[in-house]
Amino acid sequence: MFFLPPWIVIDSSIHNWLLEDIGRGDRTTIGLKGSFPQKGEAQWVVKSSGIIAGLPIAARVFYLLNPEVKFLPLVAEGEICQAGQIIAQLEGPSDVLLMGERVALNLTMRLSGIATLTRQYTEKIADLKTQLADTRKTTPGLRILEKYATQVGGAVNHRMGLDDAVMIKDNHIKAAGSIGEAISQIKKTIPYPLTIEVETTTIHEVQGALSHGADIIMLDNMSIDKIRPAVQLIRATNNKVKIEASGNITLDNLRKVAQTGVDYISTSAPITRSTWLDLSMRFI
Repeated sequence: MFFLPPWIVIDSSIHNWLLEDIGRGDRTTIGLKGSFPQKGEAQWVVKSSGIIAGLPIAARVFYLLNPEVKFLPLVAEGEICQAGQIIAQLEGPSDVLLMGERVALNLTMRLSGIATLTRQYTEKIADLKTQLADTRKTTPGLRILEKYATQVGGAVNHRMGLDDAVMIKDNHIKAAGSIGEAISQIKKTIPYPLTIEVETTTIHEVQGALSHGADIIMLDNMSIDKIRPAVQLIRATNNKVKIEASGNITLDNLRKVAQTGVDYISTSAPITRSTWLDLSMRFI
């Protein structure tokens, strides 16, 4: 399942992105005002195959510019499209279509690229119980939308921000002195029902996280040979603890990691390594 938050959460960002691009006005369109019909029609065309994500956001871009614009998606979010396929039709004031073109296309191309690479990852483990999760390695200002795109591609969202859940990492452990001390101190301050995740790199650290009541244990940058006994230990000690593997996850090793029995595999790759899906807008 994938869903967007209410528009009130996103509209201010879209507004600022439009302001960045439009500035004091579209000088080209203003200069050619007499050459364009007052009302225009256009199509969005895919130039390379991939998964489409972001059409509702594109429609919102044009709506905020002028509610008269009609943006009609011809494909569903998450649908595989081929080069040359028309994915949307637009109708409205010509100057508005041209003014919103770049922002709307940029967002959709970026999100579609993420969804496309995410789908490649999720398809590798589609028959297994392990779920693919994204990370907080996102573009500042685009986190909500980029994490939406990974959902469209079939992944689940890890925490959205620092306030979603507790994740105790190496620097936190160093500051507190030990995993146990870090968990003990944090439990005194967090509200119910936030979960506590601990990043571990050795069996000894896994044992420490287990003995002090971690809800989720991350096996970070562990080899397959180290992940297997760690999973066995966690399952034998407390089967309610969720297990996450992370670090150096690729399309080549993803399935092998999933076959160890972890609940989640988190990776930033679908967001940080994806390329934009090429789209263009063509006036009819």
